[in-house]
Amino acid sequence: MDDFSSISLLSLAMLVGCYVAGTVPLAVNFSEEKLKLVTVLGAGLLCGTALAVIIPEGVHALYEEMLEGAHHHGHGQVETEVSEQKVVEGVVVQSGEHGHSHEQLHAYIGVSLVLGFVFMLLVDQIGSSHMHSSDDPEAARTASSKVTTTLGLVVHAAADGVALGAAASTSQTSVQLIVFVAIMLHKAPAAFGLVSFLMHAGLERNRIRKHLLVFALAAPVLAMLTYVGLSQSSKEALSDVNATGVAMLFSAGTFLYVATVHVLPEVGGMGSHSHSPGGSAGNGLSKVEVGALVLGCLIPLVLSIGHQH
Repeated sequence: MDDFSSISLLSLAMLVGCYVAGTVPLAVNFSEEKLKLVTVLGAGLLCGTALAVIIPEGVHALYEEMLEGAHHHGHGQVETEVSEQKVVEGVVVQSGEHGHSHEQLHAYIGVSLVLGFVFMLLVDQIGSSHMHSSDDPEAARTASSKVTTTLGLVVHAAADGVALGAAASTSQTSVQLIVFVAIMLHKAPAAFGLVSFLMHAGLERNRIRKHLLVFALAAPVLAMLTYVGLSQSSKEALSDVNATGVAMLFSAGTFLYVATVHVLPEVGGMGSHSHSPGGSAGNGLSKVEVGALVLGCLIPLVLSIGHQH
């Protein structure tokens, strides 16, 4: 029951934190220029989070169990201060099943990322094919973009929830907390980025709140369902294939698609509509916007350094 109460508290914290972060752009009235800057910052946060937080966390979750195994079996006599790098080398050097599982994990990383990306690509294509019946193709594309961005982030949040549920089922508090911190590190900026993107896309505030609520609910609900739905035998099977890492990498693939294919091109297109002081309405972003984009990419990196293992 202790595990259940901890997953309940983590889920509640995730829901509240995510919703509050998402309401910040709604609560503050931004001018068009400031909104553009916030949207660019949000896009940077989405990209930086995918690359600097989720992928490393997923890879770490995949290798963690194997590293611990190598530490216990191959390095029993070595002092506990042995560096993670040496443990990795020990794993690589060990022949037979360890080498085999090492290659298997390498395959898991690529497959999970690509599947997440391809899944979102297919969802995007299905979504846009339904929109093509509209008379105005530009309006259809924008509507499709809004739906895909929200859907992509919801799928991503749901995968996060599965990761947290799977982590909770391992009964290791450290794993739960690491996964929770990693999820919160990118859920809050993702909520902020989603809302600022939808505001830029011209959605009404009530509809934005609905989108945000769906996004905020996805991870906690899936975390609870995963935890409750896993029987003991499933839990053992999951720990064998390291479902936490796979789920996080799959979610990283969906996140990368949303950040790079939807949000960044949308943000890049904004520069052509902006009236720069020099009078040249060039394609590209202004220097301040590029600075905001780079800052957005770097923030998750700095935050992730703060909770290195």
